Order: sequence, then C-alpha cells, then structure tokens
Amino acid sequence: MRYEKYIKEINLLLNLLAICFSFLAFQVIETSFNSIFLGRDFFSTLLLFSISWVFASIFTQINDSKRNLKIEQIFKKLLNAFGFYLLFIFLLLFLRGEEVRNDYIFKLYFFSIIFISLFQTVFTFFMKSWRRSGHNFKKVVIAGYGDIAEELAAYFQQYPENGYSFLGFFGNGNSSRDLRELNQYCLDNEINEIYCCTAFVDAKEINRIINFAEDNFIKVKVIPDYRGFKLKGVEPQIYDYIPVLSIKEIPLDDPFNKFLKRSFDVLFSFLVIVFILSWLVPILGLLIKMESKGPVFFKQKRSGINNEPFWCFKFRSMGVNRDADNKQATKNDVRITKIGAFIRKTSIDELPQFINVLKGEMSVVGPRPHMLKHTEEYSKIIERFMVRHEVKPGVTGLAQAKGYRGETETTQDMKNRVTMDKFYVANWTFIFDLKIILMTIDSIFNNNENAY
Repeated sequence: MRYEKYIKEINLLLNLLAICFSFLAFQVIETSFNSIFLGRDFFSTLLLFSISWVFASIFTQINDSKRNLKIEQIFKKLLNAFGFYLLFIFLLLFLRGEEVRNDYIFKLYFFSIIFISLFQTVFTFFMKSWRRSGHNFKKVVIAGYGDIAEELAAYFQQYPENGYSFLGFFGNGNSSRDLRELNQYCLDNEINEIYCCTAFVDAKEINRIINFAEDNFIKVKVIPDYRGFKLKGVEPQIYDYIPVLSIKEIPLDDPFNKFLKRSFDVLFSFLVIVFILSWLVPILGLLIKMESKGPVFFKQKRSGINNEPFWCFKFRSMGVNRDADNKQATKNDVRITKIGAFIRKTSIDELPQFINVLKGEMSVVGPRPHMLKHTEEYSKIIERFMVRHEVKPGVTGLAQAKGYRGETETTQDMKNRVTMDKFYVANWTFIFDLKIILMTIDSIFNNNENAY
C-alpha cells in the first residue's frame, strides 16, 4: 500500500517511456528518418507526441488505478485513448504551424501505440501478479452479515489479483464478530476499507461507521442490494442529499459518441454512394428490369430508432408480390428472381440502404431493421426486445457479422440475434463498429449459406 497513490503516475511515466522507445526504434528501422527529423525537430516532435498522450490519458482516464477493472475493460479504454491521442497530435501540429510529412507522423503514431500497448500489457499483468503474490493489497472488512456480504467476500477471495485481503464480517451472524468490535479491530489491524451492506446494517449504524472511518482515514463503501433487478449496471447520482441509482446510459447516449458515429456514417455512406452505387444502380437496374416487371428499388416500412418507422431501401430481388410485407424470404423461395438470388447471396441487395444512412435513418453498423409486423410480434414474446431500438438500425450488425443472416425459422433464432443486438447496444465503441464491418466482409465471402 506504500506506493498505492503513485501507481497512476508510474503508469503514465511508463507510457511516456514507451513513446521514447518507439521513437528510437523508428529511428533505427527507418533509414530516411534523419532526413525528416534532425536534432531539435526530433526532440520537439517527441515532446509533442508525449504531451498529446498526456492529454489523451487525462481525457480517457486510462491510468485509472481501480483494482476491479477487468483486462478487457482496460484495453477498451486504451483503444479509446489511442483515438484521442491521434486527434491531439494533429491539433498540436496545427497549432505549431510547421510542415511535417503526414506519412511519417502516422508511422510514428503506429510505432508509439504498439510500444504503449506492450508496456501497458506488461504493467497490467505485473500489477495483477504482484497483488496475487500478496503485495500491494488492501485490508478490508464487511459490516453486516448475510447472503450479499458472503458473495462480496467470495469475490475478494476469488480474485486475489485485485489486491484485497478480506479479514472478516462484523454483524449478526455465526461467522461474524460483533459490530461493536469493529472500531477497535480496524485500528489494531490497520484496515484500509470498510464495506457496509445496507441490507443488514441500519442507517444510524452506518453513519456511526462513516464518522469513525473519516476520523481515522479509512475508506467506507456502501453496498446497496438491488440484485433482484435485471440491470446491467447503474450510475449513482445525488439529488440534493438523496442518493439515486440510475440505470446506466448506453454509450451512444453520449453526445461525443453520437457525433463520432454520425460523422463516420456520413463519410462511409457518401463514399459508397459515389464510388459504388453511382455505376452499380444503372447496371443492376437494367438486369432487374429485364428479368421481371416492377421497380428497381424495393422499399418497405421498417422499425427504426425509438421504434419510429421509416422507408428502408433495397434492390428488388423478388417479383412483385402481395406477401412482401408479411413473409420473410425462405430457402428456395419461388418469389426470388435469378438476379435476385445472386444479389441476396452477396448482400448487394442491401447497398441502397446507404441512402438511408446518409439521410440519418440508419447507421452503417447497428441492429438490423425488422419489418413492422415482426417488431410487433417479437416484442411481446422476447424479453427486453425493444432495447435494440435505442440506437439506429444498421446496414450490418453483430449478429450478421457472426453469420446469423436470412430467415429466422424459430423464436430461439430471433432470441439469439436479439441477444447480440442488446450486447452491441450496451457495449458500443467506434473500434467495435470497425471490427463488425471487417467481420461482415469476411462473413459474406466465407459464411453465407444462410443468405437467401
């Protein structure tokens, strides 16, 4: 515990050291380096990168030393930090007003994030290993004895890498000491944290514990019992002096995340429309018209964000029929034309939906939009089905990227897709979107047996 308060600063210094190593490695590998950075330019650029990382670290709190963060949570924060890192680099370059070749800046950037990732990985595993071996641990006790207290104690003991040494319960129970012994025990054993379970300790007693702890520089954490509710997470808020646990907002409720996703949607859809649809529409339009009568585009009302209906566009892959708004395409469906079978198999029929993306009705990545009839049906039989409508529907989604395409033959098939949709809504990141796009491309070429 001696150096606990310096861990955040140590982590930041190691990351800055990683940037220094990345510059040196780049200088060794890149033979033309000296023609770009000489003397003062080298060190000024190194300083610029270092300052950019400090800003990115502060902004994303990447050096947060919370013990209970999982490794995947740490690296999710790291990926977000890399985005801000690049943003601050170009912002400072602009403010500096000097001309520097962008290709070298990007090379230095990628070298630095490789070294930062390496140093961060080593530091993370070192800290977990060090704590698992009994170092840098916090002594903790639990006030209140019952099922939730036992579960918390089991957590401390199950994850020694988090660095908690659980020393016992205080309350009414066979396995606990008397609550009146708590104060002296904490002083005698140099306890660092007291966890108070509100389900088993009344408010008056908790206030007494808090007053004692504040006088003796011991941290107090209050454990509310809301395990009976199906919540992924909660966010504590204070209304005057009233504590309120609010169901945690989804990532895309954040204005910056919305802006980032919308900016990517506009850019990506614009490029697809200009460089692909501009020549594909006349060719496919001619082929579709030659094979069957009817419009080139098929439009259908589907459920959008907040369950608002919108007209979703596709290339028409079937002959005009009365069941289009009620019946999904099935294997060997007689309604599907020859050209329609090809464009459905390759997902080309979905490309006009980038028009919906540009209009703001859809996103490049998101839960796939359902027919209004299916939304009405499945919302009644699948728990928390409507969560998927908290974000814009996508041209592709996590379920489609994993090969869940085409007809949903059973309710369980739909439940599996909705589970993935809910996971996406709760865990969105910009990097996650890029990963889903790459997975979708791979799925189209290697796992398209359900596309019909």
